[in-house]
Amino acid sequence: MWCPSVSLSVWANSWLAGAAAPDDVLDALSQWTPTHSVTAYDSVAAQRTGLPWPDLDNAGAMSLLQTMRTVARAAQAQPAIALALPVPGDVRGLPPGTQFGRDAIAAGEAIIVGGTGAAIGMVPDFEYPDDYADSPDGDDDEFEPELCGLSWTVYSLDTLPVTSPVDLGEAEYALRDAVRSAADALGALRAGTSGADVADPRRLVEQVLEPTRAHRIPDHAPVRAVRVLENAAHVDAIITVSSGLIPIGLQSSSEVQLASDALRPLGGVVRSARLAAVDAILQSAWRT
Repeated sequence: MWCPSVSLSVWANSWLAGAAAPDDVLDALSQWTPTHSVTAYDSVAAQRTGLPWPDLDNAGAMSLLQTMRTVARAAQAQPAIALALPVPGDVRGLPPGTQFGRDAIAAGEAIIVGGTGAAIGMVPDFEYPDDYADSPDGDDDEFEPELCGLSWTVYSLDTLPVTSPVDLGEAEYALRDAVRSAADALGALRAGTSGADVADPRRLVEQVLEPTRAHRIPDHAPVRAVRVLENAAHVDAIITVSSGLIPIGLQSSSEVQLASDALRPLGGVVRSARLAAVDAILQSAWRT
C-alpha cells in the first residue's frame, strides 16, 4: 500500500463484505499512524454519517468505520467504496467544483462512499504536533508515524462523476511498457552518475519500496491485482528516485528535459494501474 486511502478502502470494504474483522481494518490503519480521527466538513455530511455537528470534536478510529458503514449500507451498489488518486490535470473520480475535489487534489488521494444522492467523500491529512518541527528529532523529510495523527475529513456529495473503469488487463499491459521505460531511464541515470558521489540508484529504489511492504493486502485480492500493485509500486519508486537524480546524472539542460519527458507519462500509467487493481480487489470481496 502506498497511501492511507488505499489501506482504508480495501480493508473497510472487506469488512463490510464480511471478509475481514474490524480489528483487521484498524491494524491496517495503524501501519500509517496509531491515531486516527474523523470530522464532518458540513452539516449534511454529519446528518448522513451520524458524526457530531456543529461540535467539531474529532471522533476516533471506530467512528471512522461506523461512518463508512452507515453510508455504505444506504447505497444500492456493492462495493459502495471507490478510490480516487487525483493530481492537477487528472481529476477522474472527483465531482467538479467542490471543496472535496480541491482538498482531494491537494492530498493526492481520497475515498468516495455511497451512491448518487447520499454519498460522502473522505480526505486524509497527516497532522504533527505544533512543536514537532522544533524538536531535535523533527525532520520533515522523514515520516515518523508514531509522532503524528491522521485526520479524515468527511464531505457530503450530491452528485457523483460518471467514470469509465480501467480494465485490469489493459492496465497491466500498459504497465509492462512503463516498467521497461522506467528501467531504461534508471539505467541511463546509473551510467550518468558513474563516478559521482551518489548512492546506487537501484539500492535507492529498494529503500523507497521497503516501507510499502509492511502493509498487508486482503487475502481475497486477485493474484493479478496484487501483481499489478507490486509492479506499479516498482515503477513509482523508479520515478521517485530518477526524478531526484536527473540533475546529478545529466549535465545539459536538453538531457534533463529529455529525461523528464520520458518519466512524465509514467505517473499516469501508474495511477491507472493502481485504480484498476484496487477496483478489482474491492470487487473480489463481494465474490468470496
